[in-house]
Amino acid sequence: MGYVHAMRIWQSHELGNPIDVLRIEEAEPSAPGPGHVLVDTTAVGLTFPDVLTCRGEYQMPTRFPNTPGGETAGVITELGEGVEGLEVGTAVTMLGGGLREQNVVPAGSVFAYPTEALSAAQAAAIPVNYCTTWFALHDRAQLQEGETVLITGAGGGTGTACIQLSLAAGAIPIAVVGGDEKANLVRSLGVEYVVDHRANPDWVDIVRDMSGGGVDVAYDAVGGDAFHQVRRCMGWNGRLLIIGFVGGIAQAPTNHALLKNYSIVGVHWGASLMRDPAGLQSQIDGIFDLARQGKVKPALFPPVRFEDAAAALQDMADRKVYGKLVVDMGS
Repeated sequence: MGYVHAMRIWQSHELGNPIDVLRIEEAEPSAPGPGHVLVDTTAVGLTFPDVLTCRGEYQMPTRFPNTPGGETAGVITELGEGVEGLEVGTAVTMLGGGLREQNVVPAGSVFAYPTEALSAAQAAAIPVNYCTTWFALHDRAQLQEGETVLITGAGGGTGTACIQLSLAAGAIPIAVVGGDEKANLVRSLGVEYVVDHRANPDWVDIVRDMSGGGVDVAYDAVGGDAFHQVRRCMGWNGRLLIIGFVGGIAQAPTNHALLKNYSIVGVHWGASLMRDPAGLQSQIDGIFDLARQGKVKPALFPPVRFEDAAAALQDMADRKVYGKLVVDMGS
């Protein structure tokens, strides 16, 4: 594509629900500066933090103009000065970018993905959800083969990533979902133990039975009231991973952690990259290797068009999305 006369970009200039504040605007594309590359966007992965950022409810302040989309796939069309190891025409996925027809990004944030194993839409689902989950399971929880992993919000983007990476590690996922649609989705990914919290609002005893008395690892991307059920499911020497707060921030009773000898483990993947920049490359390498083996294949919500991105983000806010939400520029 090279340069376009004007490119379309989704932006907001005030806080509010995505459907109310996001608009398509036009901007002049930039040339890549030293150490940067120009990428024609092919797909953009959307996450719940995009919703929170629109509303001003994320842990980082919203900066305006705000463009959603922290993970992007595309094709390199121009290299800035000094860029080595990348070529024009290479299909890449990246941390950053967003809902723009073209993105200029640092060369160090793009990764050539295995096109034989992943579509552009699937590649756009990798950087945030899968790398966060890799960091959570392997770096923070030290997950071992045969251990049980309780996953809240298991039918979403991070939850389905956790299912696949848990299974790839030889662990046993226990998926908590809401409704038949999400239950069927996680079963299709190979989960044997599924709990529908709509049918079973108090699911602690069910999970204890499934796990033989308590889970080794819990992956809690929901927080809120669900956190208190998760902590009651913990087994001796368990690791309760704090991934996110879709359901709100819970207060943890520390005496309970002491009595059951489990750890409450924070997972701030983004901040970890600032301290260990090389970590991202090793995470990506491990995930792409699993993709080539067929063990990582992002479970996508039906991809949406660029023009429908704000409505799709609102659907995510309203819990109408399952799997990973991706904007596919070719759809």
